[in-house]
Amino acid sequence: MKTWILYAVVSMVFAGFTSVIAKVGLAGISGELGLAVRTCFVFLLVMAFAAATVPASQLAALGRANFLWLGLSGVTTSISWIFYYKAIKDGEVSTVALIDKASMVVAVVLAAIVLKERITVRTLAGAGLMVAGLLVVVRR
Repeated sequence: MKTWILYAVVSMVFAGFTSVIAKVGLAGISGELGLAVRTCFVFLLVMAFAAATVPASQLAALGRANFLWLGLSGVTTSISWIFYYKAIKDGEVSTVALIDKASMVVAVVLAAIVLKERITVRTLAGAGLMVAGLLVVVRR
C-alpha cells in the first residue's frame, strides 16, 4: 500500500471520531466556543508535530506564494469549521458529516480546473455515487 493511501485512511478514521466526539463536547455550550477550544488543541498539536518532524531548513523554503495559498486555505478551513460546528450543534452528526464529505465533489471540480488534474470515469462515478447517497440521506 502506498504511504499516502495509509495516511488518507488514518485521516478518514480520525475524522469520523472527530464529529461524534465534538457533538458530545458541545453539550451546554455554543458551537463557536466549542470550535475555539478545539482549535487551540489543534494548534498546539500541529505545532508540536511540526517541531518534531520538520527540519529547520524547511523554514527557509517558505515563500510568499506558500503563505498566500496556505493562508487562503486557513481562511476556507476556518469558514468550513465554523459552519460545520453550527450544523452539528443542532443537527444530526450522521447527516451533517455526509453533507460535509460531499465537499469531495467540489474538490474534484476545482482540482480539474485549478490543478489541471485528469478526471476519470471512475472519479466521476464515485462523485456521482456520493451525491446520490447524499440525496438519499438528506431527503426524508
